[in-house]
Amino acid sequence: MRILLYNPDNGVTRNFMPHLWMFLLQSLTPEGHEVVLIDGNAQPMDEAGIARYVREQNIGLVGIGAMTRMIAKAYRMADAIRAVGVPVVMGGPHVTEEADEALGRNGGPRHADAVALGEADETWPRIVRDAARGQLKDIYAPVDAFGQESKPSLKEYPAIPWDKINLAQFNLVPKIAKRTLQRIGDGWGTFRIIPMESGRGCPYGCEFCTVTGFFGDSIRFRTNESVVNELLLLKARARSEGGQIAVFFIDDNFAINIKRTKSLLRDIIAAGAQVHWVAQISANLLRDEELVDLIAASGGKWVFIGMESIDPTNLADVNKGFNKPGEYAAVLERLAERNVYAITSFIFGMDNDTVGVAERTLKEIRTWPAGLPIFGLLTPLPATPLYKRLEAAGRLTRPKHWQEFIPFAMAHTPLKMTIEEAHAEVKAGWGAAYSPEAMAQAVDSLKDKPLGYRINIFIARMCFRGIYFPQMGPLSWLKLIYQNRHTISQLVKEGFSTWRGRPANPVTNETLGSGVGVA
Repeated sequence: MRILLYNPDNGVTRNFMPHLWMFLLQSLTPEGHEVVLIDGNAQPMDEAGIARYVREQNIGLVGIGAMTRMIAKAYRMADAIRAVGVPVVMGGPHVTEEADEALGRNGGPRHADAVALGEADETWPRIVRDAARGQLKDIYAPVDAFGQESKPSLKEYPAIPWDKINLAQFNLVPKIAKRTLQRIGDGWGTFRIIPMESGRGCPYGCEFCTVTGFFGDSIRFRTNESVVNELLLLKARARSEGGQIAVFFIDDNFAINIKRTKSLLRDIIAAGAQVHWVAQISANLLRDEELVDLIAASGGKWVFIGMESIDPTNLADVNKGFNKPGEYAAVLERLAERNVYAITSFIFGMDNDTVGVAERTLKEIRTWPAGLPIFGLLTPLPATPLYKRLEAAGRLTRPKHWQEFIPFAMAHTPLKMTIEEAHAEVKAGWGAAYSPEAMAQAVDSLKDKPLGYRINIFIARMCFRGIYFPQMGPLSWLKLIYQNRHTISQLVKEGFSTWRGRPANPVTNETLGSGVGVA
């Protein structure tokens, strides 16, 4: 049987890396079946296109995984696939909480032939066998012999064959620039960000987050050896094809067990398995100087920090009081001293937010080392404590907001400002943080660093700007380039000067300093 694993985009904001679940389930598929992967973020496809694909490619089963923001697109694609007679199994955080919606048991249409609840590591092989026999059940849940929910151990983690998987669809280098970058050297004709996990689960239970509900509050880890071997495999592939690779550790809190994280990072260093990597780590865990030293030495280049707010009252309201806004600056300085920078996430529309929250937040950001600030709105995701609290208070304005995804649009009424005012704050945050002036300031703040650091921050900011202001076509890219022409000209002049003076046939990417890739 030929199986298609499909990850939808939401039609508006594209993700910048593939989703791990597809590669993991591909590795867990029983022998005798062929698995093909399509990520809608890399290969845009509409309903007619996917229906035609499954017919022409003789697909016998389609697996679709989707988070809440993608679920409307996922349902439409599933409907198109089922309409041509191919069964669909759906899974992921949203379907786990809204299984009746996917199965049409809540009065709406049925979108899936079967649903996989929770983590599908152990149920996926059973789903494939049942589908091959034409005996799919409605619901597959990970339960033990006593009917209790079971969480898979990560000690026997499947080996993902990164050396053999076709990753062409995930090359982030635009085709128009590929040849030029290949001539420059250092393997920049290809660049991919690869997802990897070293552990699952989070004990914090933030009110707005789905992680604890889906993965549980008990932390499970892969063995250090397993993670190191996977990094070595990716590093070897990048070298063999003359390309660049970075890793995004998708753990919900990479350093949740500091002792274990230090052990892993030491093993990465000892094995020479360093590649440039990104991970999500809470600010409170980055007080540890030795941990930050090891992050830098093991290849860490960016850390995603869910700061959420500079208001302690807001943080306490959403059960994230362990974040201390007074420590934010010191944490970011500690990282920057080791040439590690931060992606800092903020949520507007919290209960204590008032008009002007964007400028108050930006005022703090401007005092910190250059980084990548991102701004969003408080969103009540299904089954979270936040959703239940707002529902009980009668504050939900779009209780089924996921059925018509609207990016950066609130689904409930804030307490101290209007919905329209909250939307304006997010727009103001993005507009000010990613203006040409702010981009130039970020680059200039690294003037004492090698050129690569300035190139890195500029390219990263150009890409992150697209989260809110998508650069979807050539004209929008040309406009953006024109707006930032002075910064680009400065970097290009310095870059060509550096390039002319470097040795022939370099074997590392030292010229690019902090540019992500093989260390």
